[in-house]
Amino acid sequence: MLTLGLYNTYDKVKVVEAHYRGIARGAPIAYAYGFNLALVGFPYDFSQQELVEFVKDNTTIGASGLYLQKLFDEKRLYVMDVPEKGFPAQFGALVATTSHPEKKKQASADEIAGIMVNNKPLLILIGLGRKGLPKEYFEMAHYHLDITDGKGISLETCTAIGAIAARLYTLAEYKKSFKK
Repeated sequence: MLTLGLYNTYDKVKVVEAHYRGIARGAPIAYAYGFNLALVGFPYDFSQQELVEFVKDNTTIGASGLYLQKLFDEKRLYVMDVPEKGFPAQFGALVATTSHPEKKKQASADEIAGIMVNNKPLLILIGLGRKGLPKEYFEMAHYHLDITDGKGISLETCTAIGAIAARLYTLAEYKKSFKK
């Protein structure tokens, strides 16, 4: 299972526009490149279907929630509270995205794509908002991924979502072509 995770660093108590706009932007990217979508720590107190309807009612981004609906219909949408002791095992190895990876956990996009080609489950976690991921997720992560491959360039969140998914997918498809 390959999952793109969006971690809420915005308001933890009330729903703000940045929440549903980030979800609406992430859903078509996840859908286009074959990722599942996990929403972590969002302040929604309703079912997944109600979340999908809420996003569809509140934005025109992502074809007004069409791809979020498709992910939900295909059982590729996960909504969860912030895990205190790690993510469920079904998500596999945690990959924390950052422009400043720790040397001992640093993995290139090429290495992550290699894991993808071998059908190992991965959760690629992206901090939604300028705060990025909390420190404990970097400690918990198996890998740290700088999608700019060591250049240390910090990307705007939605740019990062697109760049991460597109680069990993493209590298994995390239690697698959040589496995045949």
